[in-house]
Parts: sequence; structure tokens; C-alpha cells
Amino acid sequence: MAHTTAQPAQYNYAIVRNFTIMALVWGVLGMTAGLYIASELAWPFLNFDIPQITFGRLRPVHTTLVIFGFGGSALFATSYYVVQRTCQTRLWGDSLASFTFWGWQAAVALAAISYMAGYTQAREYAEMTWPIDILIAVVWVAYLLIYVMTLRNRSQPHIYVANWFYIAFILATAILHIFNNLAMPVSLFSLSSYSLQSGVQDAMTQWWYGHNAVGFFLTAAFLGMMYYFVPKQVGRPVYSYRLSIIHFWALIFLYMWVGAHHLHWTALPDWTSTLAATFSILLLMPSWGGMINGIMTLSGAWDKLRTDPIIRFLVVALSFYGMSTFEGPLMSLKSVNALSHYTDWTVGHVHSGALGWVAMISFGSLYHLVPRLWDTRMWSTSLIYLHFWLATIGIVLYISAMWVAGIGQGLLLRAFDDYGNLAYTFIETVQFLHQPYVVRALGGLFFVSGIVIMGFNVYMTIRQGRREQAALQAKLA
Repeated sequence: MAHTTAQPAQYNYAIVRNFTIMALVWGVLGMTAGLYIASELAWPFLNFDIPQITFGRLRPVHTTLVIFGFGGSALFATSYYVVQRTCQTRLWGDSLASFTFWGWQAAVALAAISYMAGYTQAREYAEMTWPIDILIAVVWVAYLLIYVMTLRNRSQPHIYVANWFYIAFILATAILHIFNNLAMPVSLFSLSSYSLQSGVQDAMTQWWYGHNAVGFFLTAAFLGMMYYFVPKQVGRPVYSYRLSIIHFWALIFLYMWVGAHHLHWTALPDWTSTLAATFSILLLMPSWGGMINGIMTLSGAWDKLRTDPIIRFLVVALSFYGMSTFEGPLMSLKSVNALSHYTDWTVGHVHSGALGWVAMISFGSLYHLVPRLWDTRMWSTSLIYLHFWLATIGIVLYISAMWVAGIGQGLLLRAFDDYGNLAYTFIETVQFLHQPYVVRALGGLFFVSGIVIMGFNVYMTIRQGRREQAALQAKLA
């Protein structure tokens, strides 16, 4: 598993560098927006009379910049790196790869601007207007073509399992994006459009998309990241390659069925949401299979946790993956869902996965990548340790506050007095949320501080690498 430095002509690292930098740029911007809107909820006076920065407009900015800007760019960077390294061939189509970079950054930027201007489809995780949807589809087809052609050109007969997860994520995301965003524009020169579905069918489609965006974009894709970077950083092979294949097929089959568990107690037929809850429970097995496979890869190398902060990011990410994939099936049960749904418990669950799993595995993977991309050492190991503790403390504060907020909120809204009347008014439940919201904002502050420190550390590492390269060239001249 030892790393060997490749010649620039052998692999296309330029595109990986570009996506790596933009992942951090979008991460800082998106998480800062998240901290601000969390603060707006905790301290309402921050809702200034400026429409562009109200909660309703900044919330989709936050989700888009973090999921698609930060997460998407991290996935482009790592997938382009992993497919080249595991196939031992150069990325196919340099010009097309550059198009995916500029097209993706344009889509994220245009989406953020359009949200602040008040244009949105009001669909969970897919608020972009129809012209941006088309741009995303074109970029995604190019991404798929590049990945498939690179796999075809591989010099290794075996396709490493990380590529299985990446290719499944690319294919599934394309299907989800196209069918969720089927819409008819009002006119060629209008950003407004009508969904081709309505009512309960529209709700079903939206949560088929919404949960599978979590399942494939935010889970399967980052498992591809895990299956490459955990063994590489630890210096040991995957604990069980057979388990990784079982994990893959079980996860891919089960995830597509579970979206309707978001629609318990609605107009959706009862059997449909029950079926979704059943598959959600079954999903616990492959999810924990992947988590155990990642954790057990450290067998015989646990001592490295004391000396390698990058492994700490990866292990904490796997731990949160295990916790989130236990909590998800739990919340899909109708009895639990009756309490949790439409409360901040769901927000806590989402961020347990988003911050604990997605962000932490991305941080660890990018810390592994950066020194290799710029052929140097990380500028400061101490800052990596500091980032780890800020991020971990921030996550714990955030999700703990949201568990308290959500469960308390659900209990208050379901409490009745001796006469069968609601025991608490709605405004009393809002007042109860103030303190958890303050703690949530504090957790967000810790987490944002961590990624800002990472951005500074990476900037200094890049500058250091360029100086070393310039000095080497001057010496050879």
C-alpha cells in the first residue's frame, strides 16, 4: 500500500488539484452560511430587512454549497484520483474533465445566486431552476463518460471496489436528477416552471429523490472514498474484500426502496410507507457491514491513532456512519416517526451524517491527498489535530442540541391535558427551542472554525510545495 510519486505525464493531477481547492472554498462559504442561518433561528434580530439573506433564501444556499459545492467537488477530486491510481492509467479526456470542473462550479455558483434572488423550485436538495438542471445533467453525462472510459483503458484487470461505489453513485445520481426534475418551463426566457407531477405522486418522487440523494450521493459515493483512503492511510489492505462486495450489492439494492418512509401519516398509501420502513430496517445490515469493514481494516494498526490525526478523522467518520445508519432505520419506524417527524430531531440526524460521516471522511481524504498532489508535507500537523478536535466537539454539540430540541419539541406538541386539549401552545414550543438553538449555533461555530483552519493549512501547504518545486527547478537549471 506504499505510495509512489507518479510522473506528471502519467496521471492528470491538475483536475484533482482544482476540485480539491474548490471543495474547500465551497465548504467554507457553505458552512458559514449554515452558521448564519442557525444564528438567525437562535437570535431572531439577525433577520435583517434584507430579502437576500433571510433564512428562507440562505437555507438552500447552505445546502447546495455544502452538498454539491463541498461534497460534490470532493467527490470529483477523489474519484478522479482513485480511478487513475487503481486503474494505473491516465484520466480519459483531459478537455472533457476540464469541462466538468468549470461546468460544476458554474452550476453551484448560479444556483446560489438564483436562490438569493428568490428563484427556486422548492424541492428538497434540488431547488435549482430548470436551466441549471440541464447544465448539471450535461456535466454529469460527461463525468460518467470520463469515468467509464478510464475504467475501460485500465492496465489492471481487476476493478477495485472503490470504483464500484463511485460508478454506482454516478449512475444513480443521473437517474435521480433527471426524473425528479422533469418540469415544463413557463416560457423559454423564464426561470419559472411547472412540475410534470402533482399531489402525492410528486411527494413520492421528491422523497424517492431526496432519500436516494442521501443514499447514493452522500453515502455510496463517500464509501468509495472510504474504501480507498482508509486502507491507504492505515497502510493495510481492506479487512474483508468479500464483505465489501456483499456490502455493495446489498446497499445498492435496498437503498432505492426507502424514500417513502419520509411520508408516514400522509396521503401516501399505508402499504407504500410500510414497505419503505421495512427496507429501511434491512438497510441496517449492509450499512453496518461497511462500517465494520472500515473499522476492522485498522486491526493491528490501532497504535497509529495516537500519532496520525488523519486516521482519527477517518475512524470518527466511520463511527458516525455507523451511528447515523442505526438512527435512520430507527426513525423510519412509524411509532418513532410520529414523534420525530417535522421536528429538529430530523435536522440532528441529517447533520450527524453530513458532518460526522460526509465531512469527516472528506477532511481525512483531502488531508491524505493534498501533500501528494503538491509533492510536499502538510504545513502543520498541529493544525490538523486542532481541526480534528474543533470538528468533533462541534458535531457533538450540534447533534446533542438537536436531539434535545427535536424530542422535546415532539413531546410538547403531543402533550394533552386532562380535558383532551393541547397542553402547550405552539409559541411555548418555540420558546423551548431557544437554548438548543444557541448550543447548535455554538457547535456550528466550532465546526466552521475547523474548516477555516484547514483552508489556511492547505493554502500554506500549496505555497510551500510550489516554493520547493521552484527551488528544485532552479537547482536543476
